[in-house]
Amino acid sequence: MAATSRTSRQNPAFIGDDGRSTASTVVMSSSFNEPEDAERNKGPSGGREERATWGKGIEFLMSCIAMSVGLGNVWRFPFTALDNGGGAFLIPYLIVLFLVGKPIYYLEMIIGQFSSRGSVKVFDLCPAMKGVGIGQVISISLVTTYYVAIMGMTLRYLYESFSAPLPWSECRPDWQTACVASSLGNTTTSTSNTNINAQQLVNGTSLGPEQMPVASAELYFLKEVLHEKANIEDGIGLPNWQLVVGLFVSWLCVFLIIRRGVKSSGKASYFLALFPYVVMGVLLVRAVTLPGSIDGIIYFIKPVWSKILDPKVWYAAVTQCFYSLSVCFGNIIMYSSFNKFGHNVHRDATIVTALDTATSMLAGCTIFGILGHLAHEIGTDDIGKVVKGGAGLAFISYPDAIAKFKSLPQIFSVLFFLMLFVLGIGSNIAMTSCTVTAIRDRFPNFKQWQCALLIACVSFAIGLVYITPGGQFMLTLVDFFGASMIALVLGIAELYTIGWIYGTDRLCKDVEFMMGRKVGKYWRLCWAVITPLIMTVILIYFYATYEPLTYNNIIYPHWAYSIGWTITAFGILQLPLWMIIAIIRDPGKTLSEKIRGAFSPKKNWGPADPILREQYNKEIENELMPKRGRGFWPSIKQNIFG
Repeated sequence: MAATSRTSRQNPAFIGDDGRSTASTVVMSSSFNEPEDAERNKGPSGGREERATWGKGIEFLMSCIAMSVGLGNVWRFPFTALDNGGGAFLIPYLIVLFLVGKPIYYLEMIIGQFSSRGSVKVFDLCPAMKGVGIGQVISISLVTTYYVAIMGMTLRYLYESFSAPLPWSECRPDWQTACVASSLGNTTTSTSNTNINAQQLVNGTSLGPEQMPVASAELYFLKEVLHEKANIEDGIGLPNWQLVVGLFVSWLCVFLIIRRGVKSSGKASYFLALFPYVVMGVLLVRAVTLPGSIDGIIYFIKPVWSKILDPKVWYAAVTQCFYSLSVCFGNIIMYSSFNKFGHNVHRDATIVTALDTATSMLAGCTIFGILGHLAHEIGTDDIGKVVKGGAGLAFISYPDAIAKFKSLPQIFSVLFFLMLFVLGIGSNIAMTSCTVTAIRDRFPNFKQWQCALLIACVSFAIGLVYITPGGQFMLTLVDFFGASMIALVLGIAELYTIGWIYGTDRLCKDVEFMMGRKVGKYWRLCWAVITPLIMTVILIYFYATYEPLTYNNIIYPHWAYSIGWTITAFGILQLPLWMIIAIIRDPGKTLSEKIRGAFSPKKNWGPADPILREQYNKEIENELMPKRGRGFWPSIKQNIFG
């Protein structure tokens, strides 16, 4: 057998983000013969086609910041913390970030960059688990449809913010309900047939149930923006044309940014990542100078120690960390797949996870500083009375607070809603790109702009559902059944697949080959034991405490629950479906061979560069050879500790 020629070649793994090489080199074969190499690198014209990469490494970091720092930091985190012990919530949250969020973030960056594959193709590392990737794409595609609908509402408020006075600051006669103008402080306002003092708005005293006062900002959101129905027993109604325009403009922005892939989205990432911090800084400075703001901030961070041992608090910490960082949705794998092979993702994972938490705290102080001022204006010490969480913060509590500003409330309204829009677009670009990449990995002849346009059009059509009078009912339904339930199950499957089927030990060898650095015990223990165990406990707790979903304490009709469970089943059943397909397709002759083959990496698994992959295959074979035939417990120990 003729000897293979060997030459000293520069290892592409150590090409820096500036295009220059570091000192590291490896000896690699100058030939490759696998048919799958040629197939994988063949472009539309039959020649070799290189996968797109970020123009600069900083574009990847900025894109990850824009993706992970989103609406959840601004409106979900502050009220999740408030509902779960205030400052005491930060202790379990930081522990969970350290044991769940950060390890998963780094893990997904590694496998995406190492293989240069999107969130579906990356499961070439274990073809039987391809359904995990497909299910995650289904989940993130559903999230995308309602996320942009929220952006449409944000644009409506942004447009109205240029009006004087702000349209939600005054009551309207046609609302025919007890209303207090949001523009008024501790004063008396006249509504149709009812004189209401602002203090009564807080306490609800001296009023019958039919006269319970409501702030004009809340009535504006419900009656003018949403035209919300009391229930959806008789359907969800027709879309609001003003929100249709906002939805269209939002999708147009997303399409224009991703139409050229990372070449265009990478350039936009600087603005999408940094601009919200400029606005947040301006709002924070303004917030802390308002009367009563310090009381609001103290209310936000003051610990309620009795809640720290409550399992609901820990569950809330895990879910907040899970969704805030966007782990186990495929976005991080997709973004890192466009990195140069030796990019330092360890540094980036540390920066993004730390910055995400810092942003949540910054946003919390800003929001509660303003709400503290709101409480001061209406004459109450109980800030919890003026707070509405979730969408209510963005479209009710904050507009209500802005309307009370004595000078130029329009400026702060424009800044706030522009910040929300930019945060939302940054996250949605990642989610849409994840779907685009999954499709183009499977159909490489499908051009980037064509795929992006198709997804934008289909998602726009689906998004019309969320801007109907019953839209918030449907948004809540899809968020619960299409995002929370699917992502949690498939995220756990992903962790066990990579940690135990592919193997934590092999993953660590991949990191060493790719970046030339050893993996510490902290990462090994988290990937193999701690993180999947915590996630499994959370899943068990989730189902053990499950209660039928409601919206504003209103139970859904049976047909809505049927739609929800169908969505969940469609996402989760991808797992056993593609497992069966992978076993059937495997070339093994016996059933045991087919199963073994379906749960083993494909022959072309590894770095995208065929020469580098040949070197990797030889090294990994030498690493794995001594382990074969070892006992059960030695293998377990090897996988965890190396």
